Amino acid sequence: MAEVARKKVIILGCGRMGAELASLLDRDGHDVTIIDPDVEAFRRLPVGFGGTIMAGDGLDPEMLRRVGIDKADAFIALTDGDNHNIMASEIARSLHDVPTVISQIKDPLRSEAFDALGIDSVSPTLLGADKIREVMGS
Repeated sequence: MAEVARKKVIILGCGRMGAELASLLDRDGHDVTIIDPDVEAFRRLPVGFGGTIMAGDGLDPEMLRRVGIDKADAFIALTDGDNHNIMASEIARSLHDVPTVISQIKDPLRSEAFDALGIDSVSPTLLGADKIREVMGS
């Protein structure tokens, strides 16, 4: 199996998906930083998580500077708020030229806005609906 190049990844949001992704990427050997305003959210990370945790707002320019966004290979916005995710993703893409920007979007109707900005998005709503439809045999 080929070795994967180590990447600097910044994840905004330490909810269930953010914590799981941070754990997986850390285990894969990437340099992971996860940001969340709620310090209690970091309890979702596994014991032995080797990444960096930062309590704060991922829209704050000073916070983004401290986590090294200008050196990031990827920025992934996984907060519960679509608006927050799109703003953070646009900042990462436009102001900091992060090569890979991915954003969670819960409302599929907003996907056009993400597409128009050139931001890759993942919708747990659409993924869940597709999986249920697949299981039903439709």
